[in-house]
Amino acid sequence: MENIPENHYNFRMTTRQFLNIVEMRTKVISMGTFACASLYAVNVLDSIPIVPWVIMGFATLFVDMGTTGFNTFFDYYHGTDNLTYTKEKEKVLVHEQVNPLSVLIVSFTLFVLAALLGLALASITSWYLIPVGGLCMLVGFFYTAGPLPISRTPLGEVFAGGFLGSALFLITLFVLGVPLGGVEVAATVPFLLLIGMILSVNNGCDRLGDEANGRKTLSIVLGKRGSMRLVATEGLVAYLVSAVFVFIGIYPIYFLPLLVFLAIRFTNQFNKVKREGMDEAHKAQHMGFASSTFIWFSLGFLIAFLINRVFGSPAF
Repeated sequence: MENIPENHYNFRMTTRQFLNIVEMRTKVISMGTFACASLYAVNVLDSIPIVPWVIMGFATLFVDMGTTGFNTFFDYYHGTDNLTYTKEKEKVLVHEQVNPLSVLIVSFTLFVLAALLGLALASITSWYLIPVGGLCMLVGFFYTAGPLPISRTPLGEVFAGGFLGSALFLITLFVLGVPLGGVEVAATVPFLLLIGMILSVNNGCDRLGDEANGRKTLSIVLGKRGSMRLVATEGLVAYLVSAVFVFIGIYPIYFLPLLVFLAIRFTNQFNKVKREGMDEAHKAQHMGFASSTFIWFSLGFLIAFLINRVFGSPAF
């Protein structure tokens, strides 16, 4: 195997190393989308079926954890994560004696658990979930695996936002019994953009290392300035689209003042990122900015829909 020294085999894995391998701290992204879709469904249906909701939640978590585990393994296997460019101490395959094969076993196990939950969910909802869920798992695996991993192309942001944002939101609605249409598809767009922005920040900080390893991410294609503009565009357009959705009735009116606050917050924090520049040295704090932007948006979304559920839409 590439980039795996012969004596680099320690089959023991601590809880901390496991949590770093699956990047547990980032699961708030998929679970945030799941929570927002769930409350959206409550506003449409008044109530949701609890058993499918619980199964969907755990299946989502396991797929996301397994995908990240595969990403951790293949980024190390292909040399994308290495001692020269990878400074994050959380990359335990690079900085600690963790057996890469144990990461594969953990990742496959998580996918098997997700598949079993998916079968159970399909049996009580719709068998159409099997090909859809299978496609999501394949995309998760081939994001960093295969001869041309998705993550090495300019399409990474589209796939990350498309599946962790739009696809997950719509699958959750479908499982909970919400009829899907154009309005539901439109409602997912801000999630797609903000999750794509998180990856744009990640790739912008990794740009030099990724380029040295032969990757062709969108950040590499756009260059240093273009990468910064991409992050700004994805964030601000997400807020602008959300405001439009408020005025046309897709999102509740209660979301509007929260969006103003969130847009101002995003602008202030982005200006700091712009001053410092996106590079490996600032990656941890800039990823904190990107992740917190999504988390704050999700919280605002949940608050607005919860108020709307309790008090209803105001009459004008």
